[in-house]
Amino acid sequence: MLKALILGVVEGVTEFLPVSSTGHLILAGDLLDFNDERGKLFEIVIQSGAILAVCWEYRAKIVGVVRGLPRDPAARRFALNLLLAFLPLAVLGLLFGKTIKATLFNAPTVATAFIVGGLVILWAERREHRIRVGSVDELSARDAIKLGLAQALALIPGTSRSGATIIGGLFFGLSRRAATEFSFFLAIPTLIGATFYQLYKERALLAADDLGMWAAGFVAAFVSAFWAVRGLLRYIASHDFTVFAWYRIAFGVVVLLTWKLDLISWAAA
Repeated sequence: MLKALILGVVEGVTEFLPVSSTGHLILAGDLLDFNDERGKLFEIVIQSGAILAVCWEYRAKIVGVVRGLPRDPAARRFALNLLLAFLPLAVLGLLFGKTIKATLFNAPTVATAFIVGGLVILWAERREHRIRVGSVDELSARDAIKLGLAQALALIPGTSRSGATIIGGLFFGLSRRAATEFSFFLAIPTLIGATFYQLYKERALLAADDLGMWAAGFVAAFVSAFWAVRGLLRYIASHDFTVFAWYRIAFGVVVLLTWKLDLISWAAA
């Protein structure tokens, strides 16, 4: 139960920040010795807690879009944009997901992706920002497809789904808030799809005895994700993403050093 709570907090805090929840869960699972197939399924399941936090925070927007689908062109455009942005990762994940898990889910790859991602964030923040999209409702279908392709980079563990989408959005001319909020909304179909697909695929591992562990991880992920989402929105109102870049670089360097010097025996390495 303690491991479930820790991993739930790790999932909730990191899912929507540009720091890679998958990378953190892989490394945390190593340190907690909870990185077998049952542990990997648990990591997928607790994503639903993080999803619920976003759905609750944006419940008015979500309800408005659902109610407006039959008659409101803006609601239909928003829903279509989410679908277009979701498809690249979904298709590439189905085609290459098994190979990626078998070859890239290890500490050195995650650490390298942390560092590379941090450098990309620094580059993005030092460029001149020319904002042409101020809110998620102003996105075009072309913008959505480009953001979806950026999100697909997160198939590489350690890249960060939210980070790829947010920083991609900055490159494509979105404001910080528009890029961040669209990454939140895009997480809903992405994580729901991943959760149900993985549950179906690994249904043989489902056991009633694990319900308590799942519930603990779910609640921890929900609470921590709720505060992380609110905190990030407040933070970007007056700050850029540079602090996350330096965190990624420092964290990646520490993981590589502990692996190379055999200070920590990373099981996934």
